[in-house]
Amino acid sequence: MSQIKKSLEINQKIRIFLNQQCKMRDGTELATDIYLPYKEGKYPTIINRTPYNKADYELNVAHLIKYAQQGYVVVTQDVRGRFSSSGELYAFKNEYNDGADSIEWITKQPWYNGKIGGIGGSYVALTQWQAAQSVGDKFSALLTQVGYSNIYHNWVYTGGAFQLAFNLSWGLAMSAHTHQRVFMYSPPGINQADLFYHLPLIDIPNKAGRTSPHWNDWISHPSYDNYWRDLKPINENYSSIDTPVLNIAGWYDVFLQGNLNNFIGVQKYGKSKKTRESQKLIIGPWIHDFGNYGSETVTLNRNFGIDSLIDLKSEEKRWYDYWLKGIDNGIMNEAKVKIFVMGINKWRESDTWPIVGTKYTPFYIHSKGNANSLFGDGLLNTKKPYDEEPDKYIYNPEHPVMTIGGSTCCSEETVATSLGPKDQRPNEYRSDVLVYTSKILEQNTEVTGPIKATIYAASNAKDTDFTVKLVDVYPDGYSMNVAQGIQRARYRESWENPSLIKPNKIYKYEIDLWSTSNCFQIGHKIRIEISSSNFPQFDRNPNTGNIFGIDTKMIQAKQTIYHDKKYQSYILLPIIE
Repeated sequence: MSQIKKSLEINQKIRIFLNQQCKMRDGTELATDIYLPYKEGKYPTIINRTPYNKADYELNVAHLIKYAQQGYVVVTQDVRGRFSSSGELYAFKNEYNDGADSIEWITKQPWYNGKIGGIGGSYVALTQWQAAQSVGDKFSALLTQVGYSNIYHNWVYTGGAFQLAFNLSWGLAMSAHTHQRVFMYSPPGINQADLFYHLPLIDIPNKAGRTSPHWNDWISHPSYDNYWRDLKPINENYSSIDTPVLNIAGWYDVFLQGNLNNFIGVQKYGKSKKTRESQKLIIGPWIHDFGNYGSETVTLNRNFGIDSLIDLKSEEKRWYDYWLKGIDNGIMNEAKVKIFVMGINKWRESDTWPIVGTKYTPFYIHSKGNANSLFGDGLLNTKKPYDEEPDKYIYNPEHPVMTIGGSTCCSEETVATSLGPKDQRPNEYRSDVLVYTSKILEQNTEVTGPIKATIYAASNAKDTDFTVKLVDVYPDGYSMNVAQGIQRARYRESWENPSLIKPNKIYKYEIDLWSTSNCFQIGHKIRIEISSSNFPQFDRNPNTGNIFGIDTKMIQAKQTIYHDKKYQSYILLPIIE
């Protein structure tokens, strides 16, 4: 027994080299820690490039060090301008070159055996994707958790609206050498909850006592221009990706659509056939922490049942063992897509996204002109409207519809806003929220796939927003948000060339609600909500039509939503039969 114990202790030993200097092409040196197996030799490498402190035990060390104990070299590095690394951080800007230079540095090390895998989520996932565009097959495999695909479309902006809560909390923390957040419990005027309301938006860092060049540029580039293209968006460069990727996402995460885009994009456009056939996707009922590696059944206060549990750490290890060690553990013989269907709380498998055979079904909105609030006459069904009165409401940015749940980032402990699955009834009591509800369902209706809404609307303002939520109404009245979308009017036709709207003219708005998987069960109802704000997840549109970010005053907007024979407003639901 003692010999076995001694053998295990030897196998658990590792060698550690702290703050090794990895030199970039411009001479900047990035602090790099290396964890190696105890026995000298050549091993596969796993790299983690982070702005969140490579020495943070709970976030990085505890998880990564285990790989060194299992026969991997782990390279973990503070990105430029953060913690122990020199240089100046400007969010996103240097990760393309710095990532490539770090990979090149690894290939020259005596322990390098020709295999490198990337690991990490959120910004760390971004560092992987940025490097993957230029290093080709030097990356043997990537594992990206809650990752982006385009910094403009699914990070800083969404639907042309500014991701205010996330950008304020995360963006200002990234302006410091260490992660110095704007705290929710700071004194009045400079805490998150107060800063959300501060105008003009461009002045928020100064109000918080910060200097943030990237915030200023984000506000100054509200359209999709070369500023964003120069940041190397993945979704415009899938043909350069030549590595297998395991994408892990959550239905209630801010980067949900990024993961989906990347899976679909590399599967279709990846550089080689091997790469195109080696993409995998896992999505659970999670927020940004992906259920603590799938070990929790409860997302905030919503319990998705024992079947929601999944051992993501085991999946992660199997992925690396297959691609970096050549262990045939069967992972690539399994389905490429594994998604959790909320409602019935079961996992579904497929080899494609969307799922083959999905029936895209329009559900039309109806009313007699009084769909305002939960107590109105709004109806949702598959019948096309004929002669119906439009619905009207006033959007007052001084009294916006508040964010209740949804796909923001990162946690309610770090951002002063609500996220995840939440009861929507407090908003549904408002007269500036239009509510359209189906009859009680007589059979289970599974909605799995991308969701889009087409809304015909007019406003007396020069610019405004329109929001749509898909909601699952339980028999007891509980109203759970399933998916959401927003569209800024000036970007209705083009992200590159915005155009203001003419007051009281009817326009067609196509609103992307991203994707979901939810089974609306017998006895439930399907509901959508239409309004013009979702604050503070998104900034309040001041309705002025002025240059973005400079307004100090806001005006009200009178909104009209049409649903008749000529203007058929609907939500397109992906039904699985």
